[in-house]
Amino acid sequence: MRFSVAPGALLVLVATPLAAQTPQRYTVSGDNVAIYNLAGTVRVEAGSAGDVVVEVTRGGSDAAKLDVQTGPLGGRQALRIIYPDDDIVYPAMGYHSSSTIDVRDDGTFDDNDHDHDRHFFGRGHRVRIRGDGSGLEAYADLRVLVPAGRRVAIHLAVGKMTATNVNGDITLDASSADVTASGVSGSLVANTGSGDVHATDITGDLNLDTGSGNVTVTRAKSDDIDIDTGSGDVTLDHATGKTLKIDTGSGNADATAVQADDLKIDTGSGDVTLELLAGGGTIDVDTGSGEVNLTLPESYGADVVLDTGSGGIDLGGIPVTVRKIQEDHVEGRIGDGKGRLHVETGSGEVKLKKA
Repeated sequence: MRFSVAPGALLVLVATPLAAQTPQRYTVSGDNVAIYNLAGTVRVEAGSAGDVVVEVTRGGSDAAKLDVQTGPLGGRQALRIIYPDDDIVYPAMGYHSSSTIDVRDDGTFDDNDHDHDRHFFGRGHRVRIRGDGSGLEAYADLRVLVPAGRRVAIHLAVGKMTATNVNGDITLDASSADVTASGVSGSLVANTGSGDVHATDITGDLNLDTGSGNVTVTRAKSDDIDIDTGSGDVTLDHATGKTLKIDTGSGNADATAVQADDLKIDTGSGDVTLELLAGGGTIDVDTGSGEVNLTLPESYGADVVLDTGSGGIDLGGIPVTVRKIQEDHVEGRIGDGKGRLHVETGSGEVKLKKA
């Protein structure tokens, strides 16, 4: 069967999707705000005094079916994008790409930073998001304007997240998305199940976690820096803090121009490189398989235990008062011995040198 469409009707069909692309503004009051969206891009930026503002731009052939709801939820003010289907098509994912997530009837999901919310809301129903195929073709791109001093948690299933020049406590939580943050003052939590995490010019506590992906941090000042990746490399450059923790299941850990009092680096399989400019009361490095290269400050002093299951130990000319020495094991003291340096690798060489 064939259909003929009059020119006037054709204009109406073209105009409808264009209208759906017009951003709509929503305000979310309160100092503690949560935002939920299953598919799209999220841009977090500094806002003026007042409430958090969310600009929502719907997209896709079924964009008009999306519903935006706001109001109190689980002790917080929340904005939720409601997708009225369990099969969602988001073309930006690419062909043959898919992701599944449990979504509650109110549009919320995850809440990894609030265990009591998870218990309160329940598990939800399974939603599949694909790059192609049949289903609800819809997504929402968000621009979130955050006034100074607010606490905002944004949850995204698939897409991309960025935060730029924000002053507040920000949580960026994604199931499958790259996360990028720059110029953030205040605590930053970035968590993605699959995707890379990049953070630049951060002032405040820093907690970055990806199940599969690389983590890169450049210029960070924080009391606590905690980086975790199940599979991926960690690169840290010019970081200052009291504590630094890097944990990677499989991947290299490379930390240069670091100043910290307590450092713990653990990798199941990967090389470790640490260049410490100052601090280092406690340094604990453990890798199941990989080479360890440590550059220590000139004034550094510590009780030392270096152990490698398979590999040599190179002290790099650093004076060590030795208590016990073997080809694969050294115990002793550097300088005043006030700190603690413990390095263990199952397979790989351990090398020390002065800054």
